[in-house]
Amino acid sequence: MKSINPYLNFAGNTEEAFDFYKKIFGGDFAVGIFRFKDTPDAEKLSKSDQEKVMHVGLPMGKGNMLMATDALESMGFKLTFENNIHLSIETDSKEEADKLFKGLSEGGNVDMSMQDQFWGAYFGSLTDKFGVKWMINYTYPQT
Repeated sequence: MKSINPYLNFAGNTEEAFDFYKKIFGGDFAVGIFRFKDTPDAEKLSKSDQEKVMHVGLPMGKGNMLMATDALESMGFKLTFENNIHLSIETDSKEEADKLFKGLSEGGNVDMSMQDQFWGAYFGSLTDKFGVKWMINYTYPQT
C-alpha cells in the first residue's frame, strides 16, 4: 500500500477548515481548490452551492494527503458528526506535538491535554472547531 488518505466531509465550510489546517500544517493545496461550479452538472446547482468546495487536498507528512469536500444537502448528503473516527498524527518530536496540539485546539475542545502516557508516548486528544477529532502522539525513542 502506497498511502492511506483521510477524506473529510464538511457542511459548507471546507474552505475555512482547510485554510485553518494549512496555517497549522503548512504547505499548499495539492492542486488548488475545485469547486462544484467546475463540474459538468453545475447548472443543476444553486449559485451558492456552485461556489462550495468539490475537492481540496493538503499534503501532510511523507506521502499523506488530508482531503475534503462540502457535503451538499442539495445532492442528497446528510452530514452528521459522530465519535467513530479520529485522525491520529505521529510527530517527530515532543515540540512538534505541542505545536500541532496548540494550533488544532484553537477554538475547539481539549479531550485530553498533552501528557506522558503509560505506553511510552506523549499524547493528547481534541476536537477542533470544525468538529474533527484529532489524536496527537509522540513516541519516545526506545532505550
